[in-house]
This record gives sequence, C-alpha cells and structure tokens, in this order.
Amino acid sequence: MKLTHFLGIFLLLSAVFSCKKSEQLNIDYPAAFVVNGASNNVVVIDLNTDLKTGTLGLDGATFPHHVYLSPDKSQIAVAITSTDLSAGHGGHGTGTAAYQVIILDTKTGEIHHSIALDKLPHNAAYSPDGKELWVGQADAAQSKILVFNTSDFSQKASINVGKGLSETTFSVDGTKVYAANTDDNTITIIKATDKSILTTLPVGTAPVGAWPAENGKMYADNETSKTVSEIDVATNAITATINLGFKPGYVAYSDHHAELWVSDADNGKVVYFKLVAGKWTKEGEISTGADAHAIAFNADGTKAFVTNQGAGTLSIIKMSDHTKIKDIAVGDMPNGIALNL
Repeated sequence: MKLTHFLGIFLLLSAVFSCKKSEQLNIDYPAAFVVNGASNNVVVIDLNTDLKTGTLGLDGATFPHHVYLSPDKSQIAVAITSTDLSAGHGGHGTGTAAYQVIILDTKTGEIHHSIALDKLPHNAAYSPDGKELWVGQADAAQSKILVFNTSDFSQKASINVGKGLSETTFSVDGTKVYAANTDDNTITIIKATDKSILTTLPVGTAPVGAWPAENGKMYADNETSKTVSEIDVATNAITATINLGFKPGYVAYSDHHAELWVSDADNGKVVYFKLVAGKWTKEGEISTGADAHAIAFNADGTKAFVTNQGAGTLSIIKMSDHTKIKDIAVGDMPNGIALNL
C-alpha cells in the first residue's frame, strides 16, 4: 500500500509539473496574438507558417477585449471586460465585475502582471516610449483614463474624459491620445506629455475608437451612425466623413497601398477605400467571416489579418489582389489582434 501510495503521488506530481512545463511556450518567431472574447484566451499564430502554435490562458478572466504590444515587443496588454461587447460598445460602464488588465510575456506566454480595476477597460495602450500604459475606465456619468508606470505598474495620473468611454489610442507620432466617448458621440484629444485635454470633437453617433494612420490622420468608427470621421492630428479638425451604410467594427490604414480598410460587422466583410480626387471612394470588398472585426497589416504590406467574431476565425488576405488566402479557426468570438514582427 505504501509503495502504491508513493507511486500515486509521484505520478500526480509528475503530471502537474509536466503540465506546467507545457504551458510555457518558446515564441521565437514572428507571431500574431489573437484574443478570443468568449473562449477567454489568447491564441498564438506563427506568421512564418500561418499556423496556430499555442494558446495562452488568462487565469480565469472572462471576456478579454483587444490586445496591444509594448514598443520593445516584450509584452502584450489584454483588457478584461467581463462583458460581452460583440453586439456593440455603447451603454457600458455601470457594472461591478472583475475588471483588470493582464500583461503577458510575448516569448513564454506567461502572465507577467495584472492590474485590478474598478471600471470596465476596453483596451490598454502603451505609450510610444513604453514607459506608460494608458487604460480607459468606462462610466455612464464620468469616464476616466488611468495612466500607469510600466516599471512597477503604479498609477501616475487620472484624466477625466466623456461618457461611456470605449477605446483609448495614440496617434502614430505618439504626441496625442484619443478617447472615444461612445455615449457622448465625441472624441477627446489629450496631449500625451502633460496629460492636458486639447479639445473634444463631436463626431458620429456611438464612436468606438479613433484608429491611427501613417498619413497623419485618425479614423473614428461610429457604430450607430455607420460613418467614419477623419481627424487631422496636426490641426485637431475633422477633415472628412465617410458614409458607410453598415456598422463599422474597426478602421485600419495601409500605408503601403494608401488604402483605408473598414470591417463591415453587419455583413462579414472588409471594405477598402482609396482617395480619388480628394474623396474617400469605395474600391472593393472582401468576404471574411461573420461579424468581421479587427484588422492588422504585416510590416511589408503583403498580408492583412481580420478577426471574425461570429465565425470564430482569423482571415489572412493577400494585399496585392485582395484575395483571401485562408481562414484559421482560432476560438470563440475573436476580437483583438497584435502582430509581433
């Protein structure tokens, strides 16, 4: 009996240590990190082979939403919303769920740190120098952005913005931060260095995010009015409004092809536009999957990646002819994506 008992303990411990060892990955290749909002994990895709190579757990956290890569590429930050945002982003910010931001190591996939929060965070964005992490706190009455030092994740600032804050994003040059006040129908523009508010712009109805572009603009996707507002970073002025006719899920600009891509959440597509005689004009569309959402481009502009929340897939698209290369089954309700190239 004693020998049997000893062998049982030995086998149990062996299984435990074996399991722990297998959870640590060696991500030494260009990778895509895809957040699954209902599977409650992050899937790793090897961009050399376009194959799924691992799954990162989130320690029981639910409804992760969007992921951002640190400038030194050592970490990703995942916002934990504990809320299903797939039907839309408005009207959130009154719950008391277990909100947090989880920081993961991009090489091992292990949890590096977690930040407990009082309010719902839609995302967590690193400053261009990597020294700060900006986290929105949605509230129906008064939303805030909390700024943390990445050296020890202590809080250093709090900035009041509008109602029902969704995404918090940086301009490409890193000088300004944009808060999408979904319930106010506005974008608050903040000076990154001193955290002062420069202006608050009225945009369309229910803006979700102001997405950065290398052409010196930001593009706010307005869910309810089904439009995109173009904001000039230098002047803080709205310089164009694109009428879509569908609910946008995300906006991304391809600098290599001078194309503006908008995911069509209503019809499972991405629609791409080009400037023709100074006006954004629809050039074509690509079917990806139900509830098309986030869009990312690789570094050389040869491929695009689109998460499809309803289909549970990641679509890979060839940029030269706008054809779909393949779909990868990634999990339940994939939303955010970050490319570590």
